[in-house]
Amino acid sequence: MSARVGVLAFPGTNSEDETIRACRAVGLDTELVHWNADLDAVRAFDAYVLPGGFAYEDRVRAGAIAAHARLMVAVREGAAAGKFVLGICNGAQILLESGLAPALDGHARAQAGFARNANGGRFRSTHVHVKLAIPPERCAITREMAPGIVIPAWASHGEGRLAAQPLVLEAIARDERVAFVYCDRDGNVSDADVPNGSALGAAALVNDRGNVLAIMPHPERDAWTYMHVDASRDAARRNTAAMLAPSGGIAFFVGLAKALR
Repeated sequence: MSARVGVLAFPGTNSEDETIRACRAVGLDTELVHWNADLDAVRAFDAYVLPGGFAYEDRVRAGAIAAHARLMVAVREGAAAGKFVLGICNGAQILLESGLAPALDGHARAQAGFARNANGGRFRSTHVHVKLAIPPERCAITREMAPGIVIPAWASHGEGRLAAQPLVLEAIARDERVAFVYCDRDGNVSDADVPNGSALGAAALVNDRGNVLAIMPHPERDAWTYMHVDASRDAARRNTAAMLAPSGGIAFFVGLAKALR
């Protein structure tokens, strides 16, 4: 039997359909879970994916209210029990606000957050690449990825800049909590490729145990060839099978499926 994955939806969530499609494309038995679902039913899932959007209208801070929503009780319990949790964009913001990442010293409390973008806090939607910045085995979802793999995605947010106190940022870097950094398509890392001014160039954070991954860009929005912004899409034109082939950002969902197996 395939592992059961719950894709959580709060009021204001979006991209849940694309996220479910990516999960199902790699063979995961995936269901949409609404914010008012029965907690015992939510506890029965083997893993959780928190998709993007604007949960509760991003009031106070992006992800701040959803982090304390009733549904997160089951997610916290699951993460503590070793279940895998993947948060994308707004989902990543929720995971940081809930303390499930970076979870320095194993503490599940908010230690860092995704603040307003450095460009005056303006919303920005742009194609990006992210590079694996930790040993693959450091995180369950990246365990079978190639070291330093570069994956395309779409950054689409107004609050994606990793921010924390200097000592916390030092600990995040020291303890290998930055799972992915922004880079160019060739894997070169520079400030010019960071679309939001994120500290440490961070695009994704992992917790201490490696079972919770919070990534700001959307891999599900570049998970099929036709979604790419590069020569591979152009080369696949007039070839329907090639255009619809899973690739690129699908690697995150393949990694989740492999971890669950």
